[in-house]
Formats: sequence, C-alpha cells, structure tokens
Amino acid sequence: MNHFGTDIGNVGIGIIILIAAMLVGAFIFSKLTSFNDWEEIRRGNEAAGIYMGSKLLGLGIIVAMVSYSSHDWEAMLVWSGIGIVLLCLVYVLFDFLTPKLNVGEEIAKGNKAVAQLLRAVILGSSIVIGTFLM
Repeated sequence: MNHFGTDIGNVGIGIIILIAAMLVGAFIFSKLTSFNDWEEIRRGNEAAGIYMGSKLLGLGIIVAMVSYSSHDWEAMLVWSGIGIVLLCLVYVLFDFLTPKLNVGEEIAKGNKAVAQLLRAVILGSSIVIGTFLM
C-alpha cells in the first residue's frame, strides 16, 4: 500500500498510452483501406465494424504484451509503435498475397465472411507480434 499513488499514476499513464496507440493505429489502418471505415460503421456495415473492432483488439493485445515486458514508458511507446507498423504490414501483405480477394471492396460491400477471415489474421498476428516484442 506504500506505493499506491505511484501505482495509480502508472495505471493512468498506461491507459493514456493504450488510448494513444489505439487512436494512432485506427487512423493509420483507416488510411490503408480503400473505404471510409467510420462512415461504413455509421451506415451499419457489420463487416466494417467487425474489421475495425478486430484491428483495435489486435492493437490492444500488442500494447498489453509490450506493457507487460517494458520497464519504462518510453520503451512501451516505442515498441507499441513498432507493433502498429508490423500489424499494418500484415494487412498490406495479406491484401497483396490474396489478389483475387479485394479486401477493401468486400468489406465495403458488407461481406462478413471476409471480415471474419481478417479478424482471425489480425488477432493471430497480434499475438505473434506481441510475443516477438516482449
């Protein structure tokens, strides 16, 4: 109980880093897609919601694993940033390696099967990336 104030402060800083990583990651991911994620979600496109939710959950997984192994906030920020970049690379590579499947177009059309496939790719990759960054 002696370090309660410090512990609460650390939790607060961790939450700020998590929110920053999610905002930056969501922004970058939105720029990678050929459609407007938030507009599709506002229109009720469930596939876009599944996809964006998966990206945010994946980023959360990476930040959680990085925070577990980081000894200071600067390292957590740097490794979280690297995790965002790596997760974006996974999306770009997946899109490149599946030329017969236009991911952005399918999500924009509301194809939930493609959204579920991307969810598995993003979450699985996030766990592996997070493990690499630990």
